[in-house]
Amino acid sequence: MYEPIIDALRRGAADEALAAAREAVAAQPQDPAALRLLAAAQRLSGDEATALATIDHAISIAPDDANLHLERAGMLLGSRQLDQAQAALATSIGLDPNQFPAYIVQAQLALGRGEIDEAERLTRTAARLAPEHPQIAALEGTIALRRGDADRSLAILSRASERYPDEPTLRHALGFAYLAKGHLAFAEQAFRRLREAQPDSLPLRALVADLLRRQGRPGDAADELASVVDGDRATPGLRRLVGEMELEAGRNERARDLLLASLEAEPRNRRTLLALAEAWRRLNASDEARTTIDRLLASHPQQADLWRTRLLFEEFAGDGARAVVTRWQAAMPDFVPALEAQLTIHDVAGDNDAAEAIAQRITTLAPGHAQAELRLVDAKLKRDPDEAIAHVERLLAVAGDEQAKRNLRQLLGRTFDRAGQPDAAAATWAELHAEVVGQRLPLPPVSDLHGDWPEPATLEQPAPAVLLLWGAPGSLVERLATVLDANGAPLRADRLGPNPPHDLFQRYTTVPALADGSADPSALVAEWRAALPARGIADGQVFDWLLWWDNAVLRALRPHLPEATLLVAIRDPRDMLLDWLAFGSPAPFALESPEVGARWLARVLGQVADLHEAELLPHRLLRMDEIANDPGAITQALADTLGIGLRGVPPSRLGGSRFPAGHWRAFSESLADAFAVLGPVARRLGYAST
Repeated sequence: MYEPIIDALRRGAADEALAAAREAVAAQPQDPAALRLLAAAQRLSGDEATALATIDHAISIAPDDANLHLERAGMLLGSRQLDQAQAALATSIGLDPNQFPAYIVQAQLALGRGEIDEAERLTRTAARLAPEHPQIAALEGTIALRRGDADRSLAILSRASERYPDEPTLRHALGFAYLAKGHLAFAEQAFRRLREAQPDSLPLRALVADLLRRQGRPGDAADELASVVDGDRATPGLRRLVGEMELEAGRNERARDLLLASLEAEPRNRRTLLALAEAWRRLNASDEARTTIDRLLASHPQQADLWRTRLLFEEFAGDGARAVVTRWQAAMPDFVPALEAQLTIHDVAGDNDAAEAIAQRITTLAPGHAQAELRLVDAKLKRDPDEAIAHVERLLAVAGDEQAKRNLRQLLGRTFDRAGQPDAAAATWAELHAEVVGQRLPLPPVSDLHGDWPEPATLEQPAPAVLLLWGAPGSLVERLATVLDANGAPLRADRLGPNPPHDLFQRYTTVPALADGSADPSALVAEWRAALPARGIADGQVFDWLLWWDNAVLRALRPHLPEATLLVAIRDPRDMLLDWLAFGSPAPFALESPEVGARWLARVLGQVADLHEAELLPHRLLRMDEIANDPGAITQALADTLGIGLRGVPPSRLGGSRFPAGHWRAFSESLADAFAVLGPVARRLGYAST
């Protein structure tokens, strides 16, 4: 769709690019990408004012798209220089004043197309004409930023801004350099000064608001946009953005009104719908939610997200939910998610025959569907375990995708388990883990420290709460994280994502460095604190889900982070190993063999026992053994442990059922060697020997 436009832009064919871009925008008038390309074509044709208006319109549709703001910065750069270049260059270098801005505009166009090398070449050419000109610094800083070198960008732009403090294009680029470094307050001030000079600029207001929000000030962020959100310039995207800010600030009625207006305009927007559902929940406005969604469904019966949200306002699997699912299936007869909802209702009601029939229909429509296939396997297990195993093996024989085969082999292991064949189950799971050891994280190091702890510091004044959440593989710590996240706690799960923080709790080298005394404990904690704003924490209150735990970090936490409390999810260590073997873990640690995993788990949990027995750090052990499969019980246990009120979460949020407490005993012979390693630490943690 975009390739003809991009090709024309690269060739400099302005008329051709304009025609193709206008056609794309006519087909998708709310597509920010199409509008951005139209703006680039308009710039290429020399129509700077219209290009700026087009990019402003794109930003009003997607106000939190940083790339659109960068495009706008480039347009402002070009347009300002074309107005002022003659006087500036006539007195400074005595050259043709029109040549310099031409290079500047071409460099900005190249940046807009993503051609960084070409932009750099044009900037060097322009720099020969006016090497000290602020626009050169703005370009050089932006190019460095686009290349991922935020430090160099910030250095260039900071020096230039000191010489030209009122140059808006420099301030624009400097704001984005601060943003790339995570210096949100500095970025806010840079863009705020620009907004003060351009009070009618909606994109700048939206950018300042987003920065306020990211600093933990959602109310101030919403107030920043209050003057425009109710006017003619307010797009559905802008109303959704401000509605989310109002919701985050706890101003639920205002959030509801804005989000509802946005949803009425764009009923297919999932993000708006989810935020509005939360506003309704907080306002106890279930009747309003049902009425509104039913009205929207009358016009959009094929919109699956509306049906899913409608179910949130009925008792789980109750009569109201049954009625909604019946309507959903009538509107979308062969839609698998609607059939999944029906399957859940039958399962909760204990209507096994009906559930099996629905599962069979799902597998006809979507061969290999995990939930439905598992339901069929469960039914066969009750009638004929051998047939259940044969059923999974038939699916495995015809599976083409490697990931599908791995999923089916894991299911085969569970089928062996249910059929009373623990040896085959354990062997199947162990083989799956062994095959991917090279693709997994190595097991974190474990120190041998057992004493010589620094004295704990005393809090001299109240400090924001710091909760460190951790659980070894198989502990089901992820279910605690799910409940916290669903309740809006300041939980940070980024350590398990693609962009984790680089601090003491993430680096494996922290453990040996603290153990041998080569690390500075105070500096490590200071580094962790300094990274919080970039992780979206402005007030210091954070629930940090850790990748690993080792008592070596007590050398940093006891004297330098006295406000920290450690919450450890725990189960019988033998059940933990079995769960890790059968289901994996949130952190994809390598499990070379059950015995290797058991030796590592025994050392890690031995440290937990040390910490608990000697009260080495304020902590709580939350035992998951009897509550693992009960969302309500997990929520209550977590609320009691933390002394806060929490609302429950639907079972679907926690994932599938896990083995009941004590299931390890069924594998006492199959995994005898591994369980023998875990026996002593199990007893230390209060579990029976057999």
